[in-house]
Amino acid sequence: MTDDSAPIDVQVETHRRDGVRTRVTRTSTGVKSDRAFVLVAGVGVAATYFEFLAPLLAEHGEVYSLDLPGFGGVPASGEQPTASFFADQVEGVLDAYGLDDPVLLGHSMGTQVVTEVLSRRPQLSHAVLVSPVVDESEANALVQAVRFVQSTARESIHIALLAFSAYLLCGMLYFLEVLPHMLRYRISDRIGLGRARLLLLRGEFDRPSPRRLHSRLVARAHEARRWEIEGAAHCVVNSHAVGVARLVVRHIDDDLPVKGRMPAAEAAVPPAAHADLSMVLGAMASRFAEWISAARRDEGGVERAKARHAKVLWRAYRPKG
Repeated sequence: MTDDSAPIDVQVETHRRDGVRTRVTRTSTGVKSDRAFVLVAGVGVAATYFEFLAPLLAEHGEVYSLDLPGFGGVPASGEQPTASFFADQVEGVLDAYGLDDPVLLGHSMGTQVVTEVLSRRPQLSHAVLVSPVVDESEANALVQAVRFVQSTARESIHIALLAFSAYLLCGMLYFLEVLPHMLRYRISDRIGLGRARLLLLRGEFDRPSPRRLHSRLVARAHEARRWEIEGAAHCVVNSHAVGVARLVVRHIDDDLPVKGRMPAAEAAVPPAAHADLSMVLGAMASRFAEWISAARRDEGGVERAKARHAKVLWRAYRPKG
């Protein structure tokens, strides 16, 4: 992914807004840039989905990956878990860190949250909606379950394990509490309220985020590009993080055609250049330690485990030579 000349730094902090907690994982490489990235994951999952994307974007500015209330081991708030509520927490993070014009990137349900933030902050210039949901013609829990299963069949075991561990931390009860709000949210009606330049991105086999929804969103947005990554499915932010990062950077540089497709070979995360048994065991151990710490509400343990995991991946994926 990069070399060791600019060591990766990971800091985990807890932001509180009116007693509600959001975990903020800050990833930096020492790059001097006024640009920042704020990453918002989907329903039930956590910032761990951005384990490859965050370091890649950190080569262009500091990255803030969020674990919203109820996700990733962060306690739920007791408030109604609507897109508006989660947007309140994201805005709290922006204000707390003085982020005036960050690039907001949402994945899956995270796109609903980002859309709400954009509707409130017309000064934001660029944002990215990866795998936006829900297609209004299929806003039904059973249909969406089928779509996610169809997409999951195209995902790797690694992604399946990430999702499974995240859903365990979230808990089925909270997941079922959030789900109706996600299904009721009309992203097509809300997307035009923001003024940011948007990049809409999906994987070729992303069944929960079909092309027809992207067509509708582009037509209703203030200004939008749409791209597709071949061979990818719903978790394109993890499996094809290289391509996502490249498209995001070109988007914020306004150096990207309004429509296009990226080949899978250019987008997929490559095999680790320095993979060995020690690397594999180290990655597994750090991820397990993070999960256990999150389940125990041990934020110090989460921070240490996230930092170890990031450094393991950094060393494993740096170019040979």
